[in-house]
Amino acid sequence: MKSLASAAIELRSWRQFVAVAEELHFGRAALRLHMTQPPLTQAIGLLERALGVPLFHRTSRRVTLAPAGEALLPEVRELLARAQSLPERARAAAGGHVGRLRLGFVSTVGFELLPQWVRRFRELRPQVALELVEATGDVQLLALAQGELDAGLMLHAPGLAPPALAHLSVATEPLVLALPADHALAGELHPPWDAVLQQPLVVFPRGILPSVHDAVFALYHQAGRLPPVVQEAIQMQTIVNLVSAGIGVAWVPESVTRFRREGVVYRVPRRTGGKALPSCETSLVWPADGANPALSAFVDFVRQRVPVR
Repeated sequence: MKSLASAAIELRSWRQFVAVAEELHFGRAALRLHMTQPPLTQAIGLLERALGVPLFHRTSRRVTLAPAGEALLPEVRELLARAQSLPERARAAAGGHVGRLRLGFVSTVGFELLPQWVRRFRELRPQVALELVEATGDVQLLALAQGELDAGLMLHAPGLAPPALAHLSVATEPLVLALPADHALAGELHPPWDAVLQQPLVVFPRGILPSVHDAVFALYHQAGRLPPVVQEAIQMQTIVNLVSAGIGVAWVPESVTRFRREGVVYRVPRRTGGKALPSCETSLVWPADGANPALSAFVDFVRQRVPVR
């Protein structure tokens, strides 16, 4: 393996090669490089011996590029340009202007919130590669723990963001009831509570959204009933599709109402005693020790767009 010192000498040698190739005169190239001609002639000779091919044809009257020199010149110019840009690129990366951000998200933020943010963030940080991964909360947590995601947008019950992660609350919304459009209760804006609790229920597995799952089940337990679960599904779109097929009813975040599925209506039942329906919260979460500047830039970007609470 070559040392850093030899790597620096090689870069200097390439600069010397370009100077001679552009001037086609060792004396003028030496002046351009602020050196004398003999060391330059020696340096080019050493470079040619290292490569095993001549870069220039020399006569007493003229210097011309050899075939190898002509082939290498464009690539060496590009190499030197890239090397010159490295300090600026390093500063840009440290400031979160260059880099990669792998962002997980649940489907509910994909209906409206996320597309707006992604478009604007890419306009502001065009050199940050923003990679989006749709995944349920449990999958995101595992990916974050394994370093496969930098951050995630996930649902949870209010105030119950995943522990051991930094988080920023971005939205809170109530749960609403999705019903088949031809259901007997669909014609009422506020279906009666007792009738709602009797309907077959489509739910998401507890493992993917435990705090919200528990809040839904608490609605039934508080009324002295067991949740009449007939089907589980992971994705919100799948749950709504099952409701459309008449499999049952489902409690979903209000943002799901933007998913226009034919054959489904959304209603807000009135709980007995006037109690409010449960809510769910969406948070941006990320490892507290995360050192990715692009992540810090995205967190600041989101924070500026979240209303102060």
